[in-house]
Amino acid sequence: MTRLQKKLNVFGLTMIAVGSCIGSGIFVTPYEIVQAVPHHFYVILVWVIGGLISLTGALTFAELGAMFPSSGGVYVFLKASFGRRTGFLYGWVILLIINTGALAALGVALAEYLTFFFPLDAGGKKLIAIGVILGLTLFNVLGVNASQVFAGLFTSLKLLAIVAIIIVGFVFYEPAEVSLNFDYSSGVPDNLFSALLVALIGVLWSFGGWHHASYVAGEAKNAQKTVPRAMVLGALIVTAAYVMVNIAYMLLLPLPEISQTVRVAGDAIGSVFASGGKMVTIAISISILGTIGIYTMSAPRIYFAMAEDGIFFSQLAKVHPKYRTPANAMIAQAVWAVLLLLFWGTFENLITYVTFMDIVFMCLAGISLFVLRKKQPMRERPYKVIGYPVIPGIFVAITLAFVGNTLLERPVQAIAGLIILASGLLAYRFFQNRYRREGRE
Repeated sequence: MTRLQKKLNVFGLTMIAVGSCIGSGIFVTPYEIVQAVPHHFYVILVWVIGGLISLTGALTFAELGAMFPSSGGVYVFLKASFGRRTGFLYGWVILLIINTGALAALGVALAEYLTFFFPLDAGGKKLIAIGVILGLTLFNVLGVNASQVFAGLFTSLKLLAIVAIIIVGFVFYEPAEVSLNFDYSSGVPDNLFSALLVALIGVLWSFGGWHHASYVAGEAKNAQKTVPRAMVLGALIVTAAYVMVNIAYMLLLPLPEISQTVRVAGDAIGSVFASGGKMVTIAISISILGTIGIYTMSAPRIYFAMAEDGIFFSQLAKVHPKYRTPANAMIAQAVWAVLLLLFWGTFENLITYVTFMDIVFMCLAGISLFVLRKKQPMRERPYKVIGYPVIPGIFVAITLAFVGNTLLERPVQAIAGLIILASGLLAYRFFQNRYRREGRE
């Protein structure tokens, strides 16, 4: 039987973790955060909270990843803790909407940014988005080494772009034009706690992805050490980059201007350089392209693991005989993302319920650490999360608060996500019945 190749090193895994997070979000979503909490101190605070969630999550997942150094990541953790059904539901929503919906949205966003340079009608935008998704999927089929090089190159370019924005912000800050207020006791937004949780929607959308390194653990060298290290390093790097670049935005633009623009990065650099908008557009396009490349590579390992377990289409467990990648799973994901792109059209509410469903399962994965400590106390743990139970407890508590607040503040999108989840129960029954008929249980 053809097996996946173990080629990924710490650098490659870290670039996957960082590159999965940094897409278009950090260049676009700051306006939503400022609208929710129009105060310099609390804007930075909510980005720090997002980083704290990511770091506590990465430390929690580090223990889980070291325990289960195989392809599938969160799917594997949930299956071991709560059974195949819960693991299946995670893979179901990842395929049906979270990853494929994000791919479709990123493809459309990339095409929109390219209109800055080329005139494109609606059909042209869709063709470019489809071409990028399919093209990068086929590129990733060529082997995990090619994917590792791609992730390293494009993530490095993203980080360089963010560093450049930070430098411009600190060098060209004019106190006479932009006043800052970091006094947390003055001008406090109404309903601060709820406002912070609403602001977290955009923040967590921007932070989402550091756990993608766990998806490809089955192809990592010395996965029990390299995967945990990559997730923690990824969370630290992204947190530092996001906090500093948001300070840079606020050094260049007044808060009311930030709250009114979806092109905050372009407007910030444009306030200093006449060609700033064009420079940032190039940076965002590179960033989105890199994220699409990583997403087309990482998540299919979940569907591959599900198929290997007999609870998904068996063809998705096939490994390419030459390139030794889960080619069928990768192509299936790309096809579904293209169908979403063609028949869904716009993605105004995508950010809310994609993030909502993602955090629901991140919370469950955090809880799984406590479950496994009780269910499997004697299992080898090459890495144990520091500060247990406080660190994983913080992660679970904050993600639970986010889930509850989203149900209250954005019920339509949250319920839509739960309906998709419910459809997974029917799908699981179908695959479970087939599994039993084949005498595999």
